Amino acid sequence: MDFSDTPSEAAYRTRARAWLEANAPKRGTGRTYKDDTSLLNAARGWQAQKAAAGFAAITLPQNYGGGGGSAIEQVIYRQEEARFDAPFGVYEIGLGMCIPTLIELASDAIKDRYARPAICGEEIWCQLFSEPSAGSDLAALRTRAEPVVGGWRVNGQKLWSTGAQFSDFGLLLARTDPDAPKHGGLTMFIINMKAPGVEVRPIKQMTGESEFNEVFFTDVVIPDDHRLTAPGGGWKGAMTTLMFERLNVGADIGLIDTLGLLDVLGADSFSDGLARDRLAHWYLVDRGLKLLGYQAITALAKGQMPGPEQSITKLHLGQQAQEMADFALDQRAESGALTGKDLGDWSAIERAWSFGAAMRIAGGTDEILRNIIAERVLGLPPEPRADKGAR
Repeated sequence: MDFSDTPSEAAYRTRARAWLEANAPKRGTGRTYKDDTSLLNAARGWQAQKAAAGFAAITLPQNYGGGGGSAIEQVIYRQEEARFDAPFGVYEIGLGMCIPTLIELASDAIKDRYARPAICGEEIWCQLFSEPSAGSDLAALRTRAEPVVGGWRVNGQKLWSTGAQFSDFGLLLARTDPDAPKHGGLTMFIINMKAPGVEVRPIKQMTGESEFNEVFFTDVVIPDDHRLTAPGGGWKGAMTTLMFERLNVGADIGLIDTLGLLDVLGADSFSDGLARDRLAHWYLVDRGLKLLGYQAITALAKGQMPGPEQSITKLHLGQQAQEMADFALDQRAESGALTGKDLGDWSAIERAWSFGAAMRIAGGTDEILRNIIAERVLGLPPEPRADKGAR
């Protein structure tokens, strides 16, 4: 594992940092948005700025508006951007997963139509995979796409679709052959989120936010040229999307720093041995996850794909966020009551407590991740799967 930037990587980091210092608001400046519209406007403006400077979608081709750079350059930029209060989250799924998948699978005409507007911030994308009965077992999905003249008619429901209420387009995984084995009867499409028959219902979370949505499709027609995979090839397409998700290696700031735990609680909260023991444990986990992240970065720098061991990071982050938030609430006693209001530094603790449970489900439950680690990292025998090859 190499912890040092090469000369070219160091030069890229210097350039990215200088541009961010000249253009991005500093973290902790208290920048807030009065509503979703103001946040979206800020995010669009920031995305357009990044695209003009070559820092948007760094690994994607320049002829589509991307940076034409390497995966390690994208990691370096994300590390530097994380030190600023930049509103980029609304584009993360689209540019991290949807558009790379589109560039990998779509025709030249489709790529020419959709890639550049997304990279420049003009259009927002979401992912439409999970359903009420198909979350961890994604291949059990029931949303149907039936062939019609010139295209496909879609009926069904998706759930937990992040940012769908803001999105212009989405990647849709639907069942096109109910008689095929469940992994073999799926097809991937591009769907217009403003098309007749698409209904998006935001889900109110305990944080007061609505990041997730239910999406309903009633006789929605998709042109056949918006089909990204061969009929029945959707599972392979979905794995392509999840491969790009793995490339979205985040910044190397630990949870202790992210939540501002020491600043919020003060040193007195860790005056007894038990509290110090818990803090030491969290610090060691933070360091371990950071080193695991460096391992992935080293692989990217060598042109390799990060492996399934990155599931370890996902497994621990949600659990540790809940543990740390629980501790902070206990230390504050009655003054630590959850309010759902903007309380400055304390808001990060509230969000960690309320959103930590969701993080242990979204993107793979704890149980699924443990199976991945056991089977694909440790090489243990796989669990028996009675549904293998089922219809």
